[in-house]
Amino acid sequence: MKILITGSSGYLGSSFMVQYSDKYNFQKFSLLSQKLEDINFDAVDKVLHCAALVHQKEKQSYEKYHEINVEYPLKLAKLAKENGVKQFIFISTVAVYGEDEEKLDENTICNPITPYGKSKLEAEKEFLELNDENFIVSIIRPPMVYGKNAPGNIESLVNFVKKVPIIPLGGIENRRSFISIQNLCHLVDVVIEKQKSGIFLATDDEPLSTTKLCELIAKNLDKKVYLVKISFFEILLKVVKPSFHKRLYGSLEVDNTLTKKNLKLSNSFSVEEGIKFMLTKDTK
Repeated sequence: MKILITGSSGYLGSSFMVQYSDKYNFQKFSLLSQKLEDINFDAVDKVLHCAALVHQKEKQSYEKYHEINVEYPLKLAKLAKENGVKQFIFISTVAVYGEDEEKLDENTICNPITPYGKSKLEAEKEFLELNDENFIVSIIRPPMVYGKNAPGNIESLVNFVKKVPIIPLGGIENRRSFISIQNLCHLVDVVIEKQKSGIFLATDDEPLSTTKLCELIAKNLDKKVYLVKISFFEILLKVVKPSFHKRLYGSLEVDNTLTKKNLKLSNSFSVEEGIKFMLTKDTK
């Protein structure tokens, strides 16, 4: 099977190609350096669209998010359909649900508030309009992805645990869902194999509290740390960095029971194994 993959240099795209190099033939495409019109769709069976403009440190206009996350992939999907491609897999995000939900599933109403989340939801709606028996559209919504060399907040937390022996994140009882890169790649593979259309949620089997996550990181680094609860730290963080406070103390639990049922899916690894692989093994 031949898969055209966008975002092949990104974390998910590159990881998927490594994990399934023996199973699929890959054709890479870069929105930055290639033109959509120049794509050769000969023998391409599926398109896996991983490329996206995600949250940026420097503020970007919604028009820019719309251009990268809606206009380009929609043109790509239409070209793929015209050229006889059978399936289009779109990597979306749980950001389409907004930030007020503490527990969500496939039936939760979407209410995005960030330009990233809004553009992803708009793209989803456009793709689903293209879905038919000859062109299957599959949408995957993951929460925060972690793994070896993964970018983002978990990497920052790992570095924090490495450097600081006394951590003021003890006693936090929130519930946050994550997904290991291995489990996410496995879900993508199952969606490709079963050629299922629709919206699918990705998550590890169990959510973690911030305290438990710190404990697992320290354990796999073989590092002795002391997790303490400091109320003043939480209050200060809420005032100074409310978005960061929400990620550390708030809950975001993903229930993908319906996805598992529809795909007959079981995760390859537990969250404890995923954290271990992140810190001690290669991603394959």
